[in-house]
Amino acid sequence: MQLYLLDSLKLLISYKFIQSMKLIEVKTLADIKLFHHAPREIYKNDSNWIPHITADIEKIFNPEKNKLFEKGKAIRWVMIDTNHNVTGRIGAFINHKTSFSFKQPTGGIGFFECINNQQSANLLLNTAKDWLTKNGMEAMDGPINFGEKQEFWGLLVDNFTSPSSYMMNYNPEYYKSLFEDYGFKLYYYQYIFKRDLYVPAQPVFVRKYNQMNADPNYRISNVRKMSSETIAANFRSVYNGAWGGHDNFKEMPKNIALKIVRALKPIMDPDIVVFVFHKNEPIAFYVNIPELNEIFKFVDGKLNWWNKLKVWYHLKRKTPKTMVGIVFGVIKAFQGKGIEGAMIKWSEDNIVSLNRYNETIMTWIGDFNPKMIKVCENLGAQKFRTLGTYRYLFDQEAEFERCPIVE
Repeated sequence: MQLYLLDSLKLLISYKFIQSMKLIEVKTLADIKLFHHAPREIYKNDSNWIPHITADIEKIFNPEKNKLFEKGKAIRWVMIDTNHNVTGRIGAFINHKTSFSFKQPTGGIGFFECINNQQSANLLLNTAKDWLTKNGMEAMDGPINFGEKQEFWGLLVDNFTSPSSYMMNYNPEYYKSLFEDYGFKLYYYQYIFKRDLYVPAQPVFVRKYNQMNADPNYRISNVRKMSSETIAANFRSVYNGAWGGHDNFKEMPKNIALKIVRALKPIMDPDIVVFVFHKNEPIAFYVNIPELNEIFKFVDGKLNWWNKLKVWYHLKRKTPKTMVGIVFGVIKAFQGKGIEGAMIKWSEDNIVSLNRYNETIMTWIGDFNPKMIKVCENLGAQKFRTLGTYRYLFDQEAEFERCPIVE
């Protein structure tokens, strides 16, 4: 009887707690302001937290700026308590380019923030799940982005003591329990590698670089003398040649490649964007940008005219000492030939010598891609941070499968 009364009391407390919380669908400018205030409540005592740029997130939820709205849809909510304090937020979305490519039609949730309370997390996640169910989904991945995988993707599960990189997720350690206790299961790990640029290239890389350098068919260069159109064409060629055939891969069209390059242009350092050519055809790239969070920590998430001046000043002053490898690839016909190591040795001779950057952080690699993980390890990089993409099947009796390994 005592156990029954105790369970009943817990249910009553839980019910009253949920009743004290209210979810608001984000529609007005005031709602948007609350949405961006949520993380400020969660991280107000966390010195490692660097706010995302508000405009970067708003572009994702703007149908005029995000083409995924042409066939897909997105929604978001803010959670407040009876005193109108913001206690959490969440977004839900359906990307028609990928949602129907799985055994169960799979939507996404992201931009999740929540106080350390399972009932609050359940309320947010159930609300998103109900919306996805009404829109024909049978599973949800999270926390992910309504856009590119390299942005706002994954739950941080290891290394909570280092500031995050630009557009990479950062969260408290307790989020892992909130997701797993709800019923999410790990779909794949995302490993972020870091390499000290002052560690000399291994002898095998030096040998590969010397061999390539002696062959007139090969050349390596930065993009200092290339136009945006040329960079975009080279980028697209390598991207499509390196990732063609991967899970849910969609070939990159010309206009998207040019759009990416033009978006990067204001913050691009042409000395750290590297291409390898064979008979004047691009076969590999190592695309880096300065670690913008080493600048954006000064702007508090806002890019008004004054803060834009700050960004310009720090870019000109070359404040960032870390560069971020946003993409690193070799087309399939040239994989396994030492191209990666040759680029590292070239970077040692042509980037490290500039004395502007101390280390490089490489964008995440899924555990479903053991070949690229091996490449990073062979390059002398160390695992620096781990995130995880989680999946929740609405039918909990259905068989759960991890993300397939890329062969």
